Amino acid sequence: MRTFTGISAISIMFILFAVILSGFIRDAGDSQRFNTLLDKKINVSDTRLPEASVFLDKNGQVFAEDQHPFRISLSGKDIPAFIKQIFITSEDRDFYSHNGFDMSAIARAFMENTKSSGIEQGGSTITQQLARNLFLNNQKNYKRKASEILIAYELENTFTKDQILEKYLNAIYFQHNVYGVEAAAEYYFSKPLSELSKGEMAFIAAIPNNPSKYDPYVHFKDTKNRQERLLDLLAANKELTAQEAKTIKQERINLVPYKKHNQYPDYASLAKKELRDLIAAEDGFKQKLQSANSTIRKRAEEDLNQRVKEVLQSGAVIHTSLDPGIQAAASSAVDQQLNGQPEEGAEVVIQYKDHHIAAVVGGKDYKEGSFNRAYQAFRQPGSAIKPLLDYGPYIETFHAGVSDKVSGAPFCENNYCPSNYSGSFYGDVSLKTAFTFSYNTPAIRLLSKTGIKKAFSYLAPFQFEQLKPEDYRLPAAIGGFTYGMTPLELTNAYSAFVNNGYYQPARAISKVTDRSGKILYQWHDKPVKVWSMSTAKKMKELMASVVENGTGRKASIPAAYIGGKTGTTNDYKDFWFIGIKDDLLAGVWVGRDIPSSMQSIESTAPHLKIWKKTMMDR
Repeated sequence: MRTFTGISAISIMFILFAVILSGFIRDAGDSQRFNTLLDKKINVSDTRLPEASVFLDKNGQVFAEDQHPFRISLSGKDIPAFIKQIFITSEDRDFYSHNGFDMSAIARAFMENTKSSGIEQGGSTITQQLARNLFLNNQKNYKRKASEILIAYELENTFTKDQILEKYLNAIYFQHNVYGVEAAAEYYFSKPLSELSKGEMAFIAAIPNNPSKYDPYVHFKDTKNRQERLLDLLAANKELTAQEAKTIKQERINLVPYKKHNQYPDYASLAKKELRDLIAAEDGFKQKLQSANSTIRKRAEEDLNQRVKEVLQSGAVIHTSLDPGIQAAASSAVDQQLNGQPEEGAEVVIQYKDHHIAAVVGGKDYKEGSFNRAYQAFRQPGSAIKPLLDYGPYIETFHAGVSDKVSGAPFCENNYCPSNYSGSFYGDVSLKTAFTFSYNTPAIRLLSKTGIKKAFSYLAPFQFEQLKPEDYRLPAAIGGFTYGMTPLELTNAYSAFVNNGYYQPARAISKVTDRSGKILYQWHDKPVKVWSMSTAKKMKELMASVVENGTGRKASIPAAYIGGKTGTTNDYKDFWFIGIKDDLLAGVWVGRDIPSSMQSIESTAPHLKIWKKTMMDR
């Protein structure tokens, strides 16, 4: 029965070859005929391979990567001749002479397979292996083998031999989700392929034959034995002398495990989120994602997910504004100040003149994949909202000066009767005094006089994600919102005060390019006027007074300009400080993930200390 099965299989294959030779080969280049012989339409000219994308800091250094899978493609000219020869000699000695498949090798394989009534040997050429890696799966059956041969033949008619070899060496699997010779060199030796010795090249070349069996981290001895067999094979085929092979085999192999670039996971988290937003904006998904039709939204979400996946698997280079020095200072400040405490923290640092996000801290001792409080935590802003909703709109509307008076007396309207933080009440005070010491009743009066609807219109350019219609009420004057704002949103909004009244969102991503430098995506933000230059100047004066004489004194350090605004929510559940020092704007939030009182640490002002340390250590 086995013999009959084997002979039948061989007969089928030879009939198939007859069809190829008499029809398909005669009409080489006819893609319609080619695809009728396959289960699905295949465009063999599209040989793009999924490749790892990288994230660069402002200095062009890699700080994060997206490895799904880990592949770094090389051009043929950059692949050493020695490793090319190893694969040709061991996998396909007639590579440069056949048309994509080797009849004699296939016949030998089928004779061997006759003994087992299945496919044990494939007889696949390098071109066939490339066809399988690009377009097929690893199932062992005759149908897949026939498709493999057909695709291999078409590949040979589409690309040169050198192009096929290049694609093959970038496609093959090296275990641990590693693909291609360059990624293998980095993963097992932590250096590029061009810097590997011949012994190291031969060592990684041993892996693809059976990646699980020849996994160097699990079966080092087996991998080394196969490396030596490959070198003996090169010597037997006169590619090396016996002495050269012996010398290479004696070379000591020291694995140097690859360390994935993941130095600043909180910043990388924001950059990946922003990449999705950028693609949505540039590729037309944004409007569909906001559609009232749930079917349209769901389809847009699916299409956007697929597009983001394609970009991240294209070997894209995501250029960011990350400043490693500022990032390290901010991370250290949060970690040190909150170490051993139940409180969490977040910080965002913006180079406001260039609209660049220089640093992001998502939490103390932040780990990849964790909740990133810098842009995911919506918290009540407390008095940190006053510059944006109370003072800015009032000054802009009435052209008020910082010395103009406002009442600090008790305020009560429709059973809403808030008190000042100190519990005391005041008579008429200047806007500057009310702002400096963060009095509540003056702020509420300013919002009331400006008009709730008009005052809230000044928040529109900032596009606070969780701002709701029910927030349009007087308690918002001192931070009473349904959900609140994220540290990134609130810090970004303050930038209009120090950019002469104009707002343009700061971004983590400056551009996205392919490996050759071609720009794929780039933000096209335009500045929007929010405040007059006069209002912006007055707000800077008010914020400077907070740090000089008021609630932000503990953040004070020498600077050409320093200013900001503190914020504390009811029951001490959130501490904020948004401050400016020279060319930097930084926002700090401190709180607990499940909101509860932090009154016991209020006097230590952790938010002000974090901000100050960041600025001093940057």
